[in-house]
Amino acid sequence: MKVGFISLGCTKNLIDTEMTIGLFREHQYTIVNDTNEAEIIVINTCGFIESAKQEAINTILEMAEYKTKGTCKYLIVMGCLVERYIKELRRTLPEVDLFIPIKDYDKLWEKIDTLIDPKKLNLHTTQLDYMNRVITTGKITAYLKIAEGCSNRCTYCAIPYIRGKYVSRPFEEILEEAKNLANKGYKEIIVIAQDTTKYGIDLYGKPKLAELLEEISKIEGIKWIRFLYAYPESITDELIETVKNNEKICKYFDIPIQHISDSVLKRMNRKTTGEDIKQIILKIKKEIPEAILRTTLIVGFPGETEEDFQKLIKFIGEAYFDKLGAFKYSKEEGTPAAKLPNQIHYKTKIKRYNKIMELAQKISKQKLQEKIGQEYEMLIETETFDKRYYVGRTYMDIPEEDGLVFIPKNNIQNTWIRIKITNVKNYDLIGETLG
Repeated sequence: MKVGFISLGCTKNLIDTEMTIGLFREHQYTIVNDTNEAEIIVINTCGFIESAKQEAINTILEMAEYKTKGTCKYLIVMGCLVERYIKELRRTLPEVDLFIPIKDYDKLWEKIDTLIDPKKLNLHTTQLDYMNRVITTGKITAYLKIAEGCSNRCTYCAIPYIRGKYVSRPFEEILEEAKNLANKGYKEIIVIAQDTTKYGIDLYGKPKLAELLEEISKIEGIKWIRFLYAYPESITDELIETVKNNEKICKYFDIPIQHISDSVLKRMNRKTTGEDIKQIILKIKKEIPEAILRTTLIVGFPGETEEDFQKLIKFIGEAYFDKLGAFKYSKEEGTPAAKLPNQIHYKTKIKRYNKIMELAQKISKQKLQEKIGQEYEMLIETETFDKRYYVGRTYMDIPEEDGLVFIPKNNIQNTWIRIKITNVKNYDLIGETLG
């Protein structure tokens, strides 16, 4: 049978999808990219915030139409939304043949077997396996998940209720997977978890991210290493030194600070103050001047006053961050923040969000202009539809989130090349090859 997949939400979710694809392929199913061809459609959902939940529901309803108008015989839905709302989903979406919550991932294939061939006596019990993933992010870049869940208990976040407490994967197991990826030809490894900087504390009694990055860098074939979701309170001097001194580790820090006002940070149950955040940023910039800093913010959190918001605006205006994303606070049932007083009106959230993003765009444009005339190493990933330009990234950009680099197409034989930036267009850079 032919199986099509749709993966929604974060890259951590994507890895679960890739492992599920691996299971189907192991059991001789044909994987297709076109849902028009699929006899089985599997949707891996996100349930983090309201907009993600709505996207998931809309996608389920859209794919359900293929059961009446297309070739689809079975519609399977898994992931965070199912974990959080399985009873409601079963009641309201009879079009779905099988819901698989996260807690049942160890029985995932048994459930699929039962659905597709209920008379089968010898059910497979194959479990999701990191080593059996089918990478969906091209031939060069692969994500490496080093932990599940989260124990930070930020008051706005539902992840601990969906994914459970923070559980690090064993050090040796991660290295084995990284070696496996390198052997398959993947050159860029992006280390992820809900909070990468907490890696190892639960297993080894101390943070081990810096050591892990060092060991991954020793693997032959890997050229670029990145780590995302680094919480500011856990960025150690050891980690900064490791990034500074290791040529394979991209000088890129993704630091989700969420806010800068102490009163807001306290209500969020974040573990830092505004001053703590400033000091860690200054330390990184001092030790690694070329470091690119990215962050995410939440606007309209309960009790956020105009004074709090102006502190955030002032902080952003100081241009510590090269790249910035923002969310409007989403009131999630079951989280402590949902019960806080002084919930912010939706129109105020929109107004504040728009103001933040306008300022962020202005700063981004200024910082991109500063790159003109600079030389960088570029990873070529694809080409434009008209085949006039190669498209890729430098160390300053992560896939999907950041900008791209365009260079005129010529007879380039290598995946990595030296370029010089010549112009800026919107959020992207234009360059030319050197040598």
